[in-house]
Amino acid sequence: MKPYIVCHMLCSIDGRIQAEHWPQAAKGFPQYERTGEVEKADAWFCGRITMQQHFTVAAPVLAPGGKTVQRIDYVATTAADSFAVAVDAHGKLGWDSPEIDGDHVITVLTEQVPDAYLAYLQEQGVSYIFGGKQDINFSTVLEKLNKLFNIQKIKLVGGGKINGALHAEGLIDAYSVLYYPIADGTDSPTLLDTDLNAARLPAVALKLTHLEQLEDGIVWAKYDVVK
Repeated sequence: MKPYIVCHMLCSIDGRIQAEHWPQAAKGFPQYERTGEVEKADAWFCGRITMQQHFTVAAPVLAPGGKTVQRIDYVATTAADSFAVAVDAHGKLGWDSPEIDGDHVITVLTEQVPDAYLAYLQEQGVSYIFGGKQDINFSTVLEKLNKLFNIQKIKLVGGGKINGALHAEGLIDAYSVLYYPIADGTDSPTLLDTDLNAARLPAVALKLTHLEQLEDGIVWAKYDVVK
């Protein structure tokens, strides 16, 4: 069974998501957090770059060799009230805790990750699941998150490549988008980024379910994906 996926993002009116250079962009962050809490998801989900920028420590320097670790999913706990899911295909993130603000960490890996890194995650108490041998199959990942951790609903919080990958596989069920009142115009990441061309990329219809003007000119729009 696949968890319900809602993509919750703050972006410019042209869909850009790197807010560092936006004037007074910090005004949008509390609004983003507050509206995100409305979703009441069991887990939040993002990629390595987003996680590395905000939540992790320097990656460990691991000596080669050591014991062989089987390529089976490692569940450190299922008792957490909520989870933080990090897609880290090649095992580059460092952790000083198995939790982020009380959310138990689950990393999504490929089977190419070294044995030493798997042993390191186990020592840190970080759960991990395998999404494929060399590439991540997100359908498999979502099914495992539901089966192993009983995750029913996920808040997808970008970057654009992770959002785009789930979009390309038709796995996103809804969007919750805060439009910050700025026209960015730069060639920076967008809400959905993908390498697929138009002939292969599924364009999906959306149904507007909520529209609200917030403080500081921010507009909050919610959409269901029309199946």
